Amino acid sequence: MAALCFHVFGNWSYAAHLAHPRDVIACTLLLAGPLALAWRGRAPVAVVAVAGAASIGYAALAPPSWTYAVAPVIALFTAVRTGHRRSALITAAAGYLVYLAVLIVFADPLGLPATARPTPRDAVLTGLGLALTAFIASAAGARAAYLAELSKANAERARAKAEQERRQAADERLRIARELHDVLGHHLSLINVQAGVGLHLMDNRPEQAREALSAIKTASAEALREVRAVLGVLRPEEEAAPRQPALGLDRLTDLTADAGLPVTTETVGERRDLPAEVDRAAYRIVQEALTNVRRHAEAGASATVSVTYAPGELRLEIRNDGARPPIRPEADRAGGINRAGGIDGAGGTDRAGGNDWAGETDRTVQGDRATPGGRAAEGGETGVADDGGSGIAGMRARAASLGGSLQAGPLPDGGYLVSAVLPTRTTPTREPA
Repeated sequence: MAALCFHVFGNWSYAAHLAHPRDVIACTLLLAGPLALAWRGRAPVAVVAVAGAASIGYAALAPPSWTYAVAPVIALFTAVRTGHRRSALITAAAGYLVYLAVLIVFADPLGLPATARPTPRDAVLTGLGLALTAFIASAAGARAAYLAELSKANAERARAKAEQERRQAADERLRIARELHDVLGHHLSLINVQAGVGLHLMDNRPEQAREALSAIKTASAEALREVRAVLGVLRPEEEAAPRQPALGLDRLTDLTADAGLPVTTETVGERRDLPAEVDRAAYRIVQEALTNVRRHAEAGASATVSVTYAPGELRLEIRNDGARPPIRPEADRAGGINRAGGIDGAGGTDRAGGNDWAGETDRTVQGDRATPGGRAAEGGETGVADDGGSGIAGMRARAASLGGSLQAGPLPDGGYLVSAVLPTRTTPTREPA
């Protein structure tokens, strides 16, 4: 509307030079250019052509004036700025040539009045004005495109950062879940075994029952310490979490001593410092493998842990023989039944066995069957649920997170073998859980 008013009132005084100032054609051309600007957003190049043609036509009927170029300039600026630079410039150049041809070259054949003819100065200024308009519009369009691209890049970076934070949070939750699975699975299984043994020996062998209770205290304290260490990552950064010793193979002796079954440890190669994530993963794999032996192997089974320091990698082997010692008849006659987990009053009483039971802290009795880790025979009550093999999946995931591998399966002569290879010279793609 502002362009229309400026265009009309700026040129109206020149209409006095016309024989008929309110000539219909002159008025139509005077209004056509500004009115066409209303469509410059939809068809910018077409508006450049319409506004330019209207201005040239009006200039042929009226004395020269820079004001009739306002509409073409606005149209050209809009077209170039919105990305139609090439077609808009071609249209503007063609219009400028028509302007020169009509008002200068063909002025006499067309019978145009002398007042309608622009001077060479007017022609040069008109061309410079169009060129300057195109330059400014190009600069404005380039800046707008740059800002749009910058905004898009910032949005993409923000999205990528949010996605990375989401993945990191998911990885951290998975790490905590695996750590808690290993900590609680190992220690609660051990506590369950020792509780069953303590209840079994309470009446006839109080000293050994006291040892079992002491083992429960130690295992529960260790479980609490490790749970605090795992959950310490959830503390705010400004809160100083209590210092906890790092988990690694330097604590392997304590781990095997508290395993609740006979464990033999073998070390091959020269012991060396390991990356923290490899050291922790090796400890957790051994811990989970021993927990599985206690839960699933036959009663009286023993285990062998072999640690091999090879060039560029660490090899672990956890093997159990799966042996089941016979249950003595005199032990069966020594008392009633202590159901798995030490639940008395569920159909039996505590059972004190013979010499065969002294020092056995890795099983409880269900009927005539001894089961490791307090795991009852099918149909009985159980103190620790079978994890259905999720421990092996967790160990395999730990090894894979470091670029290693883990194999697990039964041995031909009985027992079970867990074998892991952890590279020590590679950087994991994500923090191992």
